[in-house]
Amino acid sequence: MIKVEQLSFAYPGSSTKAVDNVSFEIEKGRIFGFLGPSGAGKSTVQNIMIGLLPLQDGKVVYDGKPLRQLGKSFFNRIGVSFEHPNIYEKLTGLENLHYYAGLFSVGERLAPELVLDMVGLGDARNKRAGQYSKGMKQRLVFARAIMHRPDILFLDEPLSGLDPTTGQRIKEIILREKERGATIFLTTHNMLLADEVCDTVAFINDGKIIAKDSPRNLKLQFGTRAVKVEHRQDERLTTETLFLDRDEDRQQFNRLLSTGHVETMHSQEATLEQIFIKLTGRGLS
Repeated sequence: MIKVEQLSFAYPGSSTKAVDNVSFEIEKGRIFGFLGPSGAGKSTVQNIMIGLLPLQDGKVVYDGKPLRQLGKSFFNRIGVSFEHPNIYEKLTGLENLHYYAGLFSVGERLAPELVLDMVGLGDARNKRAGQYSKGMKQRLVFARAIMHRPDILFLDEPLSGLDPTTGQRIKEIILREKERGATIFLTTHNMLLADEVCDTVAFINDGKIIAKDSPRNLKLQFGTRAVKVEHRQDERLTTETLFLDRDEDRQQFNRLLSTGHVETMHSQEATLEQIFIKLTGRGLS
């Protein structure tokens, strides 16, 4: 169990807080998503939780033990994939992972060659990392994060720079890490990723959490019940979007069903991005 209580942080020289009274809990083996635009405070929270930034106000507690009391062994338990890849560019991808593996005192780790194959970098293992594309560097950092089988994963924009096929591969690995029992803290502005993998999502805007729940519950709470109906009218195909919370639309929907002229129906579920815009008036990009 991870508990973050009333966390606040201001960068030196800034008159505003980058993180303002943020609180949440993450149960073991669950995926918690921070969903918000760039500059909202997502990475700042992560960097405080892993000790890269000092704890100014509030608490971060791992399994009942405060962050300040955790020793070096804590770093054996966590894996971090940064949004901006921090790799040794003069080393090959394989050399990067071999070097990193030597930093951990763990009983079980994945072979570097295997992890590179998992993320689609097997053919580039002997290529200097400085010659990798942005997406390849992102995959190398992700591979590095999971190699030592950590209990807790911090993933900051793990699909950044990836094509859809490669992104799907990384998404599947994230879900397998959850099945293994890892607790995952995922920061992203990719609402599709958050919707597909997260057990809980917190919307963060200007350093504050403005909503927090499962993706499904957020969509039920803030979304609009609607259905898109295609039907024949005087031999002409007509499409209507009907909002079922409106009496007139609900009556129209029942009329269409009773006539038997409906050809297709699709529920129109609100997306997490639409809900974020509704709550904040700004987009996620």
